[in-house]
Amino acid sequence: MRDGAIPDTSDPKSLMPMRECRLKALPLSRRAFVLGAVATNLLSVGCVAPRGNQSAATGLELEPLPTSASLEPAAYDAVRTPELDARYAAVFDGGHEIPAVPYWKIDPKLYRQQVADPTGEAPGTVVVDTPNRFLYLVEEGGTAMRYGVGIGRIGFTWEGRGVVHWRQHWPRWKPPADMIARKPELEIYSVANGGMDPGLDNPLGARALYIHRNGEDTLYRLHGSPEWWTMGTAASSGCVRLTNQDVIDLYERVPYHAPIIVHQSPLTT
Repeated sequence: MRDGAIPDTSDPKSLMPMRECRLKALPLSRRAFVLGAVATNLLSVGCVAPRGNQSAATGLELEPLPTSASLEPAAYDAVRTPELDARYAAVFDGGHEIPAVPYWKIDPKLYRQQVADPTGEAPGTVVVDTPNRFLYLVEEGGTAMRYGVGIGRIGFTWEGRGVVHWRQHWPRWKPPADMIARKPELEIYSVANGGMDPGLDNPLGARALYIHRNGEDTLYRLHGSPEWWTMGTAASSGCVRLTNQDVIDLYERVPYHAPIIVHQSPLTT
């Protein structure tokens, strides 16, 4: 492929060949804290649906959700621009080649973009608007960076205030015992076996942010995903998923112990 050519990605699981490039680190809205402790195995566990259709966190009955494989990309044909091509280009990061996102097949409202802040929260706060499938990072001056997200089953089971207790670059995934009991083939990725190696097939993607409240793990996560076609949807598993390009951007902006608020009712914009 000649330089500058834009390949077709009609198959969402067969994205374009990689062009080696790197995302520039964006300035943090606050100075990032240096972590002084090693993550425990528990921090790699989470984003797992409770048994049955009832949320252990809220007691709410959960409707069955479609599998990610059954979610067809919506028929969007958005305008392509050089700026957006660069924003969602292929990325070489941490030794992994992340495919470009065919963003023109995604609803434009889900693109990463700066908007007027609808949250009223202090700068540096992360706000998840679950019904509208948006995540906001509040900025100075009345604006916010908005990201489109996909919400997994666990993403509907927790709300309230917490903190980003841990942030991980190319995390390992360790399914908990109850998931392995349902899917014995996942035993090879158990805590005892060291979990799934970081990589493009890892369910947590390129970055993961782990949410605690009152010193306890909520099992609520913000994490990357290669499944760009699930943005804006209710996916079958996981917590709050972003494209890998967007979660890398978010990770660079959000410091350790940043406050987070999760809403299960839509924000008024």
